[in-house]
Amino acid sequence: MPSWDEAYTASAPAPWDIGRPQPAFVRLAEQGLLSGRVLDSGCGTGEQTLQAAAHGADAVGVDLSGRAIQRARDKAAERGLAARFEVGDARRLGDLALTFDTIIDSGVFHVFGDEDRARYVASLASVLRPGGYCYLMCFSDQQPGDDGPRRVRQDELRAAFRLGWRVASIEAAAFELNQPGLGIPSAQAWLAAIERT
Repeated sequence: MPSWDEAYTASAPAPWDIGRPQPAFVRLAEQGLLSGRVLDSGCGTGEQTLQAAAHGADAVGVDLSGRAIQRARDKAAERGLAARFEVGDARRLGDLALTFDTIIDSGVFHVFGDEDRARYVASLASVLRPGGYCYLMCFSDQQPGDDGPRRVRQDELRAAFRLGWRVASIEAAAFELNQPGLGIPSAQAWLAAIERT
């Protein structure tokens, strides 16, 4: 995709832009796990960021798409929520000059090739405090077919986070999708809880 802005200019929403937080992250918020200063890496139009803010977190969302960030800011104003949204590259999170207690990744890790994947993990490490958690949901190798993003195996996740991290858990989950006309309401995912050591 030449520009992530293109995903937010089509007549129909992007498949991942479902107009509400992903259920897996709703459950995390309800368990009190999205707390302190929270970064939503690749936040899109901000639903996960706003959910964290609604649960009392100091929430920051970052995305490459300026169009998505503007929509996220508009939602925050409409809902009366104090969340900060910045245009930025998830591979350069240190540019924020902030440290976070918790990081959310809903569908970002799986978009990267091997080299950018390593840069992304290093970027996450640069802004997450020791003892903080990254909650990462990515496309799973259990998803049938070839359409959509690159599939990720559990061993790939563990390998990517082997240095300076502890993979606390990897559970089967599902991405809800905004493609009712295609008859694809959801896709298989992994939800990982990864501690910065």
